[in-house]
Amino acid sequence: MAAYATEDLVLRTARSLAEEVGLRAVSPDTGAALRLLAAAGSARAVVEIGTGTGVSGVWLLRGMRPDGVLTTIDLENEHQRMAKRIFVEAGFATSRTRIITGRALDVLPRLADAAYDMVFVDGDHAESGAIVEAALRLLRPGGILAINGTLAGGRIGDPAARDAETVTIRELLKAVRESEDWVPALLPAGDGLLAAVRR
Repeated sequence: MAAYATEDLVLRTARSLAEEVGLRAVSPDTGAALRLLAAAGSARAVVEIGTGTGVSGVWLLRGMRPDGVLTTIDLENEHQRMAKRIFVEAGFATSRTRIITGRALDVLPRLADAAYDMVFVDGDHAESGAIVEAALRLLRPGGILAINGTLAGGRIGDPAARDAETVTIRELLKAVRESEDWVPALLPAGDGLLAAVRR
């Protein structure tokens, strides 16, 4: 039930900024799931791919440990500027976020092995397979991978849907499900949240 997860003024502001710049922010129930996963994993170090205007970042930070640092990556510097303002308005010290402008697949190789408790992906599904491989290296055993948008607007369950994005997501779901490295579940929050624990 989407109405269960409520958002305060800061999150509503971030969401309205996202709409202004043409971005689709995570839904409130997806945000609540991310906060839960970060809290359940007692996350201190989280990587977010797709900063947007800070909606998912605020949810993640609210679930992380008080000394946790969110490393958030996005191509759009302008969106990150808005997110930086939102993080401050949400009451987080600037030391709680590390904002990196760039393409995820260029930035991830520079991050340390087995140093992260959670990786959240809210970006281009065409790169998700490569990002899952990178997450396997970045996450400590027991770390959590979460990928947004994995129900593809309901097309995943429709055998007739064979567009490139849907096929890519199906392949990603199958690869994670069949891998010995992950313990996965597909959560029906928002447009689908694939969550997997690294063995």
